[in-house]
Amino acid sequence: MSVQTTTFQGAIFDVDGVLVDSPHEQAWREGLRELMDTEWIDIRDQTTWTPERFTPQVYQQVMSGKPRISGALAALMYFNVPDADKRVEEYAARKQRMVIELINAGKFEAYPDALRFILAVHDAGIPTAAASSSKNAGLFLEQIRLDRFADEHGLSYDFVRPGLTLLDFFDADISGRDFAQGKPHPEIFLTGAHELKAAPEACFVVEDAVSGVQAAKAGGMTALGLARAGDADMLAAADADLVVESLDDVDIEALGDGRLVRRRR
Repeated sequence: MSVQTTTFQGAIFDVDGVLVDSPHEQAWREGLRELMDTEWIDIRDQTTWTPERFTPQVYQQVMSGKPRISGALAALMYFNVPDADKRVEEYAARKQRMVIELINAGKFEAYPDALRFILAVHDAGIPTAAASSSKNAGLFLEQIRLDRFADEHGLSYDFVRPGLTLLDFFDADISGRDFAQGKPHPEIFLTGAHELKAAPEACFVVEDAVSGVQAAKAGGMTALGLARAGDADMLAAADADLVVESLDDVDIEALGDGRLVRRRR
């Protein structure tokens, strides 16, 4: 599939699952397991939850891309947990404590294809923004050193200065803000376009979640679906303009011409 615009004025990136292999999924899964084994053991048999049923596919389809409370509620409702609305705060708080511990322990890594891609996008003259629903996004971004990555991979860009982190790199960062509407509402991406001083229709959004692709399209933006979890069909069904399994598959030269297309091998 090919998308043509006059020229791209902005590139907006989700963080979890796009730029960073984050421990959010692990924290959601283990947080619920801990509750079911302790405080919620009395209602466990009333639910459809088992450790085996909380799969990566469940996380991707039900929770990924949503703000913390919305994600927690979606999971509890999916597993038919009684009084989900009364238990959601406890689950969300348990997950948050766990994910902070995992982040501080360095239990995450940046995707090399994503770092190559954002550096190339910037080099093509397209302003960039980070736009994640997660309030933890900054904790990841500030620990990822783009200067070290460029050195290790033999990449030479004049704008990569010593000490440059991924947090410093973006022209705008609206991650973790409180919005009236979460994805699939386009508010977060429209805000990103506004802060880049770019027309929404001249921006492309990189997302790995169906709700994120839906949000981009609802905002009139081009959606680049990143199928890291084997969910290409789901992202395509959400109307992503292009779906790839790696950002190395995107034609960078075409982006500079306002075209979103797959790179020819």
